[in-house]
Amino acid sequence: MTAMAHFPTLRSGREHLKDVLDAAASGRPASISRDDVRIAAVDAARLVEFMAKVRPANAQLVPEAGGWSVFLPGLPIAADGATYDEALDEAVLALRDYADAWTERLRLAPNHANNWGLVQLVEAATDERLKAWLAGK
Repeated sequence: MTAMAHFPTLRSGREHLKDVLDAAASGRPASISRDDVRIAAVDAARLVEFMAKVRPANAQLVPEAGGWSVFLPGLPIAADGATYDEALDEAVLALRDYADAWTERLRLAPNHANNWGLVQLVEAATDERLKAWLAGK
């Protein structure tokens, strides 16, 4: 077993898919090239923790009008709830809706294109992990 698992062609990557997945699961670099594109394989849990650290939510959780509101500055994402926990639950739904919209069309818009990391975080994280991320934990 080598430290890295890079396969220069799609065919070699398919033939060694177990090696790619084993490397990714253990945190070792793993990739497959196709034409001029190199695709990295990463353990999703590691990706979530890394992305949560390098891209904090900076969510604003504020009590207002007898409930709570959640705002994500710089993003078109906001949510409200009767309680703090309900507001976080609604914010997770709003994040998932944004990730769906980004995947379908927003990724092509210049003002949304750089949010790919956020979308990776949202798609790979559990609801509980997203709530913790929103709360700054």
